Amino acid sequence: MTDLNKLNVPKTLVMVGMMGAGKTAIGRRIAARLDLSFIDADDEIAKAAGCSIEDIFERHGESAFRDGERRVIERLLASPKHVLATGGGAFIDPETRSRILESCVSVWLRVEVDVLWRRVKRRNDRPLLKTAAPYETIVSLVEQRYPVYAEADITVDSIDGPAEDTVDRVLCAVKAYLDREDREGSNV
Repeated sequence: MTDLNKLNVPKTLVMVGMMGAGKTAIGRRIAARLDLSFIDADDEIAKAAGCSIEDIFERHGESAFRDGERRVIERLLASPKHVLATGGGAFIDPETRSRILESCVSVWLRVEVDVLWRRVKRRNDRPLLKTAAPYETIVSLVEQRYPVYAEADITVDSIDGPAEDTVDRVLCAVKAYLDREDREGSNV
């Protein structure tokens, strides 16, 4: 996999997908392998707001959070190339999605519902899962969001197993995507 570590990504890689998909864990490892900086959009949103994501939801509601998320991600997309992990709802926003698709390479980490549930059920810091039926909430979110996530440039399945296996699959998919873009660009 050494040649993948030397992969020259011409623009920001944006990790999209559901909470628990591994966007931060995988994105951080990809950034390290490619010698790029890593940014977690949720961390940046919390810094900008001066409070946690959970607090933003509780105090101001989801709509206010999404407005702030949109502005922060717009600012982050203007930064020099890096690997960006977005929150689960960021790519769902049409404006944010359009900006990502225009200026970045987007990678959807697709995960089966039961795997997502195993990854998030013990955590209590997921505002959207503070419902009477959190498993059903995940199922509903998957049904709503997966067709939108499918608009990402690249789809990679994130499965249970070593994170490095998923990192390798993402880097292989990014290389294949960039090679295809080069070929198509040279045919114009």
